Amino acid sequence: MAKDSFYRYFLKMRNVKLKIAGYNIGFKASAGGPGLVVSPKFLRNVSHDSNVDIDIRVHSGIFKLPPEAERVFHAPFVDISNGILIHNNPDFWSVWKHASTLFIKTIFPLSGYPKNAVLKFSLAEQEWDLWMETHKKEIDPFEYPLDGLILYYLTVIKRDIMIHASGVSIEGQGFLFSGVSGKGKSTMAMLWNTAGARVIHDDRLIIRRSAAGYTMYNTPVYTNDVPLDSLLSRIFIIEHGDENKLIPLLGASAVTQVMANCIQHTWGQSIVSGLLESVSEMCNIIPASRLFFLPENNIIDFILKEHE
Repeated sequence: MAKDSFYRYFLKMRNVKLKIAGYNIGFKASAGGPGLVVSPKFLRNVSHDSNVDIDIRVHSGIFKLPPEAERVFHAPFVDISNGILIHNNPDFWSVWKHASTLFIKTIFPLSGYPKNAVLKFSLAEQEWDLWMETHKKEIDPFEYPLDGLILYYLTVIKRDIMIHASGVSIEGQGFLFSGVSGKGKSTMAMLWNTAGARVIHDDRLIIRRSAAGYTMYNTPVYTNDVPLDSLLSRIFIIEHGDENKLIPLLGASAVTQVMANCIQHTWGQSIVSGLLESVSEMCNIIPASRLFFLPENNIIDFILKEHE
């Protein structure tokens, strides 16, 4: 089926399932509710698996939060290009809590027209609800920033790890390179890609533990992303340097360095402690190092030689 036809086909769907990072996410239009749209970057993630990790009922209209709901987390929308502030909207998305129920209020800054949404969910329940205020007859229930937010809270529920990192797979080994913006994640992915490695992603990964070990998964960011994963063999906290140099990280140092690059909402003690426990367990099994590197092809041989 051609891509355009494939997209139009899913416009007619009342139920859509996506499989991302091993999670099965179901969307179901409410009775009399909107049609469901699948963004082109998620078409390769459409799934027909009967099982779901969460089922999200999609409604059109306005949902009012309970008066007693408390805002526990807030994120502004800041867009900077070449050091110049392009957008700065303080009312991007926020997390609210009432008893055991959570709410995410969001706008959609990349949309072509104003709209608002509220996602109602619980970390203990499998069925969630999404209301979107829009004049359109179809709704993309996984539109940015809902895509990353839904995935993030799935990692919280499953005790998995979402991290700013690039990941590559080569010769049966999986290497993860993490660091804040500008430290070389995309550069490292480009160098390994040129060397014939399979790039899992260059920006954001989800790490999950199974009987086979730790696996890193990509999360679709770009339109041409396809589902990819690899077993994880080594973690590198990267930084540009004057020479290629490795410094092993042990114990609390490894956990602290990895935690600093994890995507996390720090409003809940159980969320923070759960992530800390997951990262600690991973760092006890997967070796971690600080890596200072020159952005040249010889970094590939330098790392592979360490794993001969």
